[in-house]
Amino acid sequence: MTMRPSGGLGGGVAGLDTMIGGKTTAGNPAAAEAHFKKGQDLERGGDRFGAMAEYRKAREQNEHFEATFRLAYLLDLYGDDDESIALYDELAHSPTAPLNALVNLAVLHEDNGDYVRAERLLKQVLDSDANHPRALLFYKDVSASRDMYYDAESDRNRLRENAVLDTPVTDFELSVRARNCLKKMQIRTLGDLLKITEAELLSYKNFGETSLVEIKNMLSSKGLRLGQGLEGGNYSRARREVLDQLKGSVPEAVLNKPISVLELSVRARKALQLLNISSLGELAARTEAELMGVKNFGQTSLEEIKQKLEAHGLGLRKLS
Repeated sequence: MTMRPSGGLGGGVAGLDTMIGGKTTAGNPAAAEAHFKKGQDLERGGDRFGAMAEYRKAREQNEHFEATFRLAYLLDLYGDDDESIALYDELAHSPTAPLNALVNLAVLHEDNGDYVRAERLLKQVLDSDANHPRALLFYKDVSASRDMYYDAESDRNRLRENAVLDTPVTDFELSVRARNCLKKMQIRTLGDLLKITEAELLSYKNFGETSLVEIKNMLSSKGLRLGQGLEGGNYSRARREVLDQLKGSVPEAVLNKPISVLELSVRARKALQLLNISSLGELAARTEAELMGVKNFGQTSLEEIKQKLEAHGLGLRKLS
């Protein structure tokens, strides 16, 4: 983002009598106000560093609302993102947070690649003022940047996943019998192994329960399971129908978003990995029963996933 932050409070905030955090500030308001006005004079005269020093003094005397904003704004201009973010965040947590402070904070978060937080702040502004010009402009940019980021991240994840799937099974610590059986079955890579079911392995001559448990334990340690590779993009007819229906009401860009956008707990995330679910569309094509069938997946994880999906206008498939 190349545009400069707004230097005005904006948002219809009352002047110097505004309360911070819903309560009157303590300290020496008169001294704080004197330092603030001196800071304004210095800033108008071009002495921004002197102004920042006075704004800091104002804050030492009292939680001065406008001094905090001006200090955050100047720090932003000079590239001190960390302190600027901390000050804007302080203003953002006030019940009467100035809208321009929220927009400036969103821009900083976008510059740092935190698109989720930036979008959340801009939505907060637009909920208060649907026609806020800067919020509307930046919201479009943030949404576009976020989509580009997730697309790139998805590509990187896919490359990493492909590299793992191409790993030879000989690289894993398996018994001689298990290795020989896999070799005779022409299972050479981890990807090949994920396309085989338990029943297929057990049907092979000399392949017993001991070897099966050994392989399952090896895969489980990596968050994988037998047969996982069969699911990939080969949906059942019911899942295809659900996805086709969703495409009529939900943008494909939403359906194709990676599961990572849901920011799920570790347990819920692992369950989706076991089911080889990588996108929101694939998740929406699943039923509650399918998820609950995963080991250690409980009602808490189910409700978490349903809530996160709902936030994207989606839900789990319902059996007819």
